[in-house]
Amino acid sequence: MHRIDDEQRRIRLGRRHLLAPSAHAGSAVAVADAVVALHATDAATVYLSVCARLADPGVAPVERALYEDVSLVRLLSMRNTLFTMSTAVAPAVDASNARTVATKERRKLLKHLREDGNGLDERWLADTERLTLAALTARGRATGSELSAAVPALRTKITLFPGTKQEAVQGVASRVIRVLAADGHIRRDRPRGSWTSSQFRWAAAQAWPPSDPARARAEVALRWLRSYGPATETDLKWWTGWGVGETRAALASVGAEEVLLDSGAIGRVAPEDLAPDLSPEPWAALLPGLDPSAMGWADRGFHLPADHRTALFDRAGNIGPTVWWNGGVVGGWAQRGDGEVVWRLLSDVGREASGFIEAEAARLSAWVGTARITPRFRTPLERELAA
Repeated sequence: MHRIDDEQRRIRLGRRHLLAPSAHAGSAVAVADAVVALHATDAATVYLSVCARLADPGVAPVERALYEDVSLVRLLSMRNTLFTMSTAVAPAVDASNARTVATKERRKLLKHLREDGNGLDERWLADTERLTLAALTARGRATGSELSAAVPALRTKITLFPGTKQEAVQGVASRVIRVLAADGHIRRDRPRGSWTSSQFRWAAAQAWPPSDPARARAEVALRWLRSYGPATETDLKWWTGWGVGETRAALASVGAEEVLLDSGAIGRVAPEDLAPDLSPEPWAALLPGLDPSAMGWADRGFHLPADHRTALFDRAGNIGPTVWWNGGVVGGWAQRGDGEVVWRLLSDVGREASGFIEAEAARLSAWVGTARITPRFRTPLERELAA
């Protein structure tokens, strides 16, 4: 069996994830396509992930793609997580993941409406959605608060888990808006604050046309293999959130080839993707929490030393801001209250690497400017450095 070692996997990552300077991209869309999709739970992550890979980083090209061209869109999709991807990738992600997520979100909301015991049902939800869409269309864009002011039904409150220790009263506005977004009827527009804010306005949208889920899974699997391969079946299952059968069927349908990894596991690559990539020039990167290069695999042992995990992950398994050197995670970084970008190495990588990392930190500071970045999921090292 053909073998692909860890060094080659790190070389591929540097080139295919556009992290080596010679591989940097010219557009936000090219960056998103290179990694299939960008984590978007934390609004700042999208900008930080894109700009780490742009030849000319800045807020403007990302905002243009998100809100003017709408060539990048956000979907609640893989692992019930918010991702940002290009409009070329979105239909396949929608059919392979987002439709299932949307169905579960609607079913869960209807369950809570029925349990409230006040006669709220599918008809009530359909009427409320119709009124909300009409109000949003009339306004063009609106915040959740503005929609609640325009649609009285959105001000309804329900009791969750009645009669239990978890009983709580919750407004339905955010839940109804979440279902409308999951179904593709509305989309997140410019936030109320800066690019680091998650307080989005909403705008009407057109749902993606129906597509065969199996064919869509095959397309997503092939894109993922080209970006993250070699990787294991378990890696793909974890990244997508698919079942074992769905994952295996998708790999089989695209003709994924088996390779042997240094860990002893059997990896998969896209068809005819066995030739080694050439080593790029030395490179460093400062990537944000939940960046796809850190979150693309269930087993990250080829680029992340096990003894770094305590410092770089929170208790829920979310990775924080990381420092990279030639395809491996070697430390973490943070931004202090005065705007200074600070970092600490957890691996001994030598003086040359420190110079590259310092230059990358300066590049990050230059385009971030006066913005202040606090990750949504804070990790021990990030908290310590930021203090």
